[in-house]
Amino acid sequence: MKKQQGFTLIELLVVIAIIGLLSTLAVVALNNARMKSRDAKRVSDIKQIQTALELYYNDANAYPAAVTGGGSIATGGVTYMSAVPTNPSPVTDGDCAAGSTYTYAPGTNNTNYTLTYCLGGLAGGVSAGTHTATPGGIQ
Repeated sequence: MKKQQGFTLIELLVVIAIIGLLSTLAVVALNNARMKSRDAKRVSDIKQIQTALELYYNDANAYPAAVTGGGSIATGGVTYMSAVPTNPSPVTDGDCAAGSTYTYAPGTNNTNYTLTYCLGGLAGGVSAGTHTATPGGIQ
């Protein structure tokens, strides 16, 4: 009798199925990590914007009338934030709707403000969904 070497078709199919299953699990884990990363960036962006707004307020005794993504926060020749961050793409994470952006709304006489943003999941102790940030902190 001659001894044959190699793999059977069944053995090859089993190995291919296992590799397919492992790659699927890896892709799912990677997508979750990406979503968490975007949410962490959103919280960090809002905190940086808040810091720039407080520095602005200390010098101008009022908050700016408008803040737009990509613009700057500056007054009297002093730049507090050279480029206001924009919401990372894609913005459709979890509960966040398409087109969701950071929204700045000054209060009465520019003595306060509201920053609105959306998180797809839990990040930095802040739950998923739409939230606001004010001079008092992040809600």
